[in-house]
Amino acid sequence: MGHKTRKDVIHSFQVNFFAMGLLNTFPWDSLDKELETSKTSDIIMDILQEHEMIAAEPLDELYEALGKLMCAQEEDVCYKTYFLPTGDAVSLAENVALIAQGTTGLVTWEAALYLAEWALENTHIFKSKTVLELGSGIGLTGIVVCRSSSLTKYIFSDCHQTVLQRLKDNITNCLTNSDSNSASVSVEELHWENVSDEQLQRIQANTIIAADVVYDPDIIACLVKLLSRLLNCKVQENHPDVYIASTVRNPQTYDCFKEELERAGLRHVIIKDSVAQVFPYNRASTIEMIKIYV
Repeated sequence: MGHKTRKDVIHSFQVNFFAMGLLNTFPWDSLDKELETSKTSDIIMDILQEHEMIAAEPLDELYEALGKLMCAQEEDVCYKTYFLPTGDAVSLAENVALIAQGTTGLVTWEAALYLAEWALENTHIFKSKTVLELGSGIGLTGIVVCRSSSLTKYIFSDCHQTVLQRLKDNITNCLTNSDSNSASVSVEELHWENVSDEQLQRIQANTIIAADVVYDPDIIACLVKLLSRLLNCKVQENHPDVYIASTVRNPQTYDCFKEELERAGLRHVIIKDSVAQVFPYNRASTIEMIKIYV
């Protein structure tokens, strides 16, 4: 790859800023390592000048305010904006705290961003399909899929009432009157441990996706049972396709998930496609995509 230009670096800062990225994830090293002719001081001056054109407060005070925001009370909400390759923006209401109101579903996690990036490169998988997303959270992955793919129907799902309300709000803000295709969109309250056969038959999904749903050993059994039921709900005589993206934080928990799949008679294959990074997040964590089938 060639050296980044001054414009590239400033654009990278803007993308991280609007996504409310942590300051230590900003491309500070680009200033020294990836600029061929510009000095660090020149780039900083450019950023300062751009900021002064739109605000009266000094930049260091802005960053101080951002730092305070990151440490805010759990009920505080911010808007994070993610830019698609087309230049379109997806702005989501997210909680500042990683855990709030007894759930982790009010923020966007790395595997959801990765799954969205993978979906952008594999739009053919969703063409003319009814897609069910498990554990949709606040909706980033599904909104990106709906914006980029010519699908028939997309079903967001979750079980936490606060998450469901935030999800509905974000869908309304991001998909209503947008330039996306005319796919039908709905939200289901889906409790993995007691979902009825009638509900699964009504959903009739031929593609199932999920991100960051393998994190708690206590829910693995009911997740795998649900996946088994979904895979055996044939749509037009075909078994659905199931794709799961996971950040492997605890290898033992992730291995337990795979062992449970095997015990349930479900096979899996690791998807090793190289996925271009679109959104600002830490790719240092191990994120694995698998396809599950019978």
